[in-house]
Amino acid sequence: MGNVVDVDLRKLRYFVVVAEELHFGRAAERLHITQPVLSRQVRALEHELHAQLFARNKQSTELTEAGRQLLEDARPLLAGAQALQLRVQRAAHGRSTFTVGFMPGITVTGAVRAFAARHPELGVEVVRTSWENQVQAVHEGLVDVSFVRLPVDHSGLVLRPVFREPRVAVVPAHHRLAGKESIGIADLAAERLLQDPDAVPEWRDLPDRTGGEASGPPPAFRSVEEKLEHVATSGGVVVLPLSTAAYYTHTDVAHVPIDDIGPNEVRLAWSAHRQSPLLQEFADIAVAQH
Repeated sequence: MGNVVDVDLRKLRYFVVVAEELHFGRAAERLHITQPVLSRQVRALEHELHAQLFARNKQSTELTEAGRQLLEDARPLLAGAQALQLRVQRAAHGRSTFTVGFMPGITVTGAVRAFAARHPELGVEVVRTSWENQVQAVHEGLVDVSFVRLPVDHSGLVLRPVFREPRVAVVPAHHRLAGKESIGIADLAAERLLQDPDAVPEWRDLPDRTGGEASGPPPAFRSVEEKLEHVATSGGVVVLPLSTAAYYTHTDVAHVPIDDIGPNEVRLAWSAHRQSPLLQEFADIAVAQH
């Protein structure tokens, strides 16, 4: 068995930034260090790992196969280290807390109250997450557990099913589909989808899809509210879980059930590296509440 390498997390952070930028100069600026120092640190990491991580020439910097593998593994490792530091600091300052993340439209009040009643010594807090950070919040220790909506990357997570719910199309109030009892996903083939297509793979995989092809990628939205405003003012559609669509009142949009795609699945997620019995206990309560 070979010697185990003690990986320096600082060098690993430097590597990730270079891998994201694929440019040592820009990476050095982001890290607020000089480019020669950054280059030396990356070379030292390559020496420690006995692997070339980047293929460099005068025109470009590219990840090698070893570099791609390290990038895949480095991000959760760095997130776990950050989460560890956060939990230790909280414990050192005498703040015993348990934090629950939740996505828009998901009601967590019952589960949180029941859990808090069992553990009066804990400060039980809630944090709203989004499609972009629902998993990241778990990995980085910003929340202990989080209600997440699939699909998500399962890597490094324990996922416990909680409930499933229908998905609906949100369209402008005067749209041709507004007011229909239900539609099929093919009815949206000519519409522009105002969200990440990976969130609606059934739309993405339509063979005759024409919506939005000439308009480029969907706009970047920070919230459901922004998506609904864009639907109301600029057209296009979004596909949302029923509870999310119902949570937001907007007189200029309508939601229509989609009857031929699967439901949205809500699961409770926590880090696979943590063994606290509180995690499983909260999961049992959350499942019972739904």
